[in-house]
Amino acid sequence: MLTRIDHIGIACHDLEATVEFYRETYGFTDVHFEVNEEQGVREAMLKINTTGDGAASYLQLITPIRDDSTVAKWLAKNGEGVHHIAFGTDGDVQEEADGIAGKGVRVLYDQPRHGSLGSRITFLHPKDCHGVLTELVQKP
Repeated sequence: MLTRIDHIGIACHDLEATVEFYRETYGFTDVHFEVNEEQGVREAMLKINTTGDGAASYLQLITPIRDDSTVAKWLAKNGEGVHHIAFGTDGDVQEEADGIAGKGVRVLYDQPRHGSLGSRITFLHPKDCHGVLTELVQKP
């Protein structure tokens, strides 16, 4: 079952400057930095709050580390801004994806992949989600 908004992904050109903006403007100080080689991004997870299921909600700031990454291509086309929304599950992310696929929504990965903070993730096709790239997240 989907239990929370896990994070909002925001694509940016300058990760450090964007982190500083969110720190100074909104007071988000709990930050985790990580590189995801598979997705070709460097990211910062800014914790907003804890959630009722024992997890948390975040802003995920992402910047490409190579020109062929999906985020680099997205930034070149769209510029900085909201890239995706992620819903957290209290169950198995593959089971969630299979259930959603059964309702006619295309899942972008055959198998879940490594995500932020040790999570397992998959994405849903934006054309099947009213133009919104949607991620499903299972915390470790």
